[in-house]
Amino acid sequence: MTYLLREGTQRSTGNDVILNNIAVAKILSEMLRSSLGPKGLDKMLVEGQDITITNDGATIVKNMEVQHPTAKIIIETAKTVDSEVGDGTTSVVVLAGLLLEKAEDLLNQKIHPSVIIEGYRLALNKSLEILKEISDKISPEDKKVIHDLVYTTLSSKFFATENTLEKIISLVIDASLSVLDKRDGSYDLDTKNIKIVKVNGGEFDDSELFNGIVLDKEPTNDNMPKRLENVKVMLADFPLKLEKTEISMKLGITDPRQMKSYIDEQTAYVKQMVDKIRNLGVKLFISQKDIDEIASYLMAKNGIIAVKNVKRSDVELLSRATGAKIISSIKDVNENDLGEAKLVEVRNLGKNKYLFIQSDKAKAVTVIIKGSNSMITDEAERSLNDAFNSVRNLLLEPYVIAGGGAAEEELAKRLREYSSKIGGKEQLAFNAFADALEEYVSILASTAGMDPINALTEIKYKHAKGLKNAGIDIIGARVYDNMLDLKVIDSVKVKEQVIKSATEAATAILKIDDMIAAAPAKQQTQQQQPNPYLG
Repeated sequence: MTYLLREGTQRSTGNDVILNNIAVAKILSEMLRSSLGPKGLDKMLVEGQDITITNDGATIVKNMEVQHPTAKIIIETAKTVDSEVGDGTTSVVVLAGLLLEKAEDLLNQKIHPSVIIEGYRLALNKSLEILKEISDKISPEDKKVIHDLVYTTLSSKFFATENTLEKIISLVIDASLSVLDKRDGSYDLDTKNIKIVKVNGGEFDDSELFNGIVLDKEPTNDNMPKRLENVKVMLADFPLKLEKTEISMKLGITDPRQMKSYIDEQTAYVKQMVDKIRNLGVKLFISQKDIDEIASYLMAKNGIIAVKNVKRSDVELLSRATGAKIISSIKDVNENDLGEAKLVEVRNLGKNKYLFIQSDKAKAVTVIIKGSNSMITDEAERSLNDAFNSVRNLLLEPYVIAGGGAAEEELAKRLREYSSKIGGKEQLAFNAFADALEEYVSILASTAGMDPINALTEIKYKHAKGLKNAGIDIIGARVYDNMLDLKVIDSVKVKEQVIKSATEAATAILKIDDMIAAAPAKQQTQQQQPNPYLG
């Protein structure tokens, strides 16, 4: 018999496929719902001996090794959102699940998937219009607005006290403004110019900001200087040692003097490189590659600080900060390839030594996070990255909106008011989109320990009265008239990205009505097992 598809291939079609895919999306959404908002619960991610405890959506989705193709679509969408705006990953997964849950109800009413997709498309476009209408334009230099935005971002993290939270917010704002790039009236924040160094040991309150770059490295020789001012810098992408030849050779040594001669030749080769570095006036030599003991000794003797095996990202940051070029060979280097540093100093942080480098050439800062263990500092690093991304989003699109579900409820209200202008069965999907946004608000309320039905009823009442900024005060477990007064604000750029991406993921899944699971190239003799993806 001739088969159209490889023997053993399994196929499922029609509504069964769509409903099975929706079920997968709902499970994934429900997994992350409890992590939503400031009182979201943590997830423990275990892989072998590695344990990560976090409620950061980006970290959770990156570590989830899902198998089902539908789950992978949503996870990849969440990762894209994280790479685009650096926030909103949990919200994307949750909202996509809610949209598909509402679509399931419509499918059960015999509404065709293409009708639902069109209704969702219309609702998305209208939502983006409404977001612009209800948002407020701000000045990117308004420190209060930046403070409130960072407060909203970090309030869902682990910082225990208000004083600690305020200190971290100050670090984020000061670091952001230090590297802020203003050109022709527009602003940008290159987060690559902000380095985060984690130090295990000390209190979290002792975290600090250094106006320069800190390397978690120490000089290659203990006799090197501990502090230098106004120094020339060389950045290298080559090793400072005698390189091995590609051809394997054996030396026959019969006299101790031959050994001494061989060692002298090696030393002379390395000394030649060090002499060239010294003659250029270099006092700080940083390499991505290795530096051997002979070179380290000679550099220490000449008062040069040398650091080896530095990460490429750190070398690139130093290049921007000091003006030094990254050199791939010692042969053609000249003074124009060098950079300048105002201060180079070795300091102790915790149990280790770090190299502090300060330069007036360019803007670069380092946030030094201190904590009792690596789990705390790792989570703090993720939190700060979210905060810096939120500031960057605000600068790129200087519009803010009330948080705590206020925007979602106002969108739901206005979508329903507009729905009478939508003809046909698409109106049902249009309203289902509004229902999904509203259920998102009820989930926020439930994470605060509130009764979701009572909270949603109250917030709907307030929005009906015209209080567009009324939302869920999750910290106080209440519905509040104006979330802006509580410093709870969101970036419109992030909100737009979340709603767009969640809708795109949901409609992409609704379009799938045929799933074909190919059999392996060589079928086993045992009975073919059903493919779990086909339901």
